Order: sequence, then C-alpha cells, then structure tokens
Amino acid sequence: QVQLEESGGGLVQAGGSLRLACASSERTFSSYAVGWFRQAPGKEREFVAAITWSGENAYYGDSVKGRFTISRDNDKNRATLQMNSLKPEDTAVYYCAAAHVDWSNPYYYTLASDYEYWGQGTQVTVSS
Repeated sequence: QVQLEESGGGLVQAGGSLRLACASSERTFSSYAVGWFRQAPGKEREFVAAITWSGENAYYGDSVKGRFTISRDNDKNRATLQMNSLKPEDTAVYYCAAAHVDWSNPYYYTLASDYEYWGQGTQVTVSS
C-alpha cells in the first residue's frame, strides 16, 4: 500500500502562487507515475497534471497549461505542483495520485480511474 500525503494548500489571492507537495514513504515511489487531480464542490474530479515515473514527460489539463508545473524529486520521494497565476476557478481540493505504470499513450495519465493510490487531498482557495 502506497501512502501519499499532500501539503501546501491554503488561501491565496487571484494572481498569486502556491506550491503543492506530494510525499511518500514508499521506497519504490520513483517507479510510480504521479498525477494531480482536483475537485470543486458539485463538480467531477478533474485532471490537472501528471508526470511519468522518470520525470521525463509531463502532461497538463487545458485549464492549467502555461500556469502550473509538475515536477518530481525521486531521491526525496516527492512530487510537486507549482501553481502560478491562480484564478478563483482553481479553487478546489487537490489530490495527489500514483500508479505503477509507464503508459506510452498520454491519455491514460488523465484518467483518475487508472491511478491506484490517492492522498487525502489539500484545499486550495483562490479569492477574487
């Protein structure tokens, strides 16, 4: 069982930045793809970003492209999501997820159902 813990959420004004972290104590975390998803009240869970196990490839949802950056440090068993130019519509609970896969098709990284392990989530609130 891979345990994931998110941190870094909070309240920020529109245009501001936040940096979310996803940490794991799993020693093989470096072999897992990591995804970030978010869910706002009354809405479905939405794909935000994903990074392959090696960190070589990253994928983004259309609504965050150019504003968010996903990265990872496999030596520290950690993945981060840098969020810049935040908008009120970015307000949601953000979840980190992991999957022991190496898909060649980027589409599969965007599907929440394809991830095996999830964190508890961290709230991000962007005020206007």
